[in-house]
Amino acid sequence: MENRLKNKNTNSSDVWTAIQHLQKAIAAGGVDPKLLALVHLRASQINSCSACVYASVAGGKKAGDTDERLHNVAAWREAPFYTDAERAALALAEAATRLQDGAEGVTDEIWEEANAHFTEEQMGAINLEIALTNFFNRINRTIKEPAGKTWG
Repeated sequence: MENRLKNKNTNSSDVWTAIQHLQKAIAAGGVDPKLLALVHLRASQINSCSACVYASVAGGKKAGDTDERLHNVAAWREAPFYTDAERAALALAEAATRLQDGAEGVTDEIWEEANAHFTEEQMGAINLEIALTNFFNRINRTIKEPAGKTWG
């Protein structure tokens, strides 16, 4: 796959500054970076964004997560490696990512389960991580960003 956007430096520096501010807000939310990487990974798997799948696995490893957990996140419901809080965050990520084609989205039950495990600030950070992941997944799929790079 060859990237359609040859010179990313032509993008507005204001865009990258805004993204950095969003990433700082997520980091300030008090959520374990390993959980954020799992959320990023699961949304990216759903969206078939190879660049973000690659980057989130690298980010998860950098945060101290294991290959076993990272490789099984696609089957998190059946795998025994995740806490109840992680399962709630993964369910939230899936529901928020699958809004297309009339999907139900985030039900009250999914929201309440996640909300039972996280503070309001953490919920905000997790939701922002989900949204930013979906944002990057769509950009990367559009420009055909290949896997093999990490950002940050």
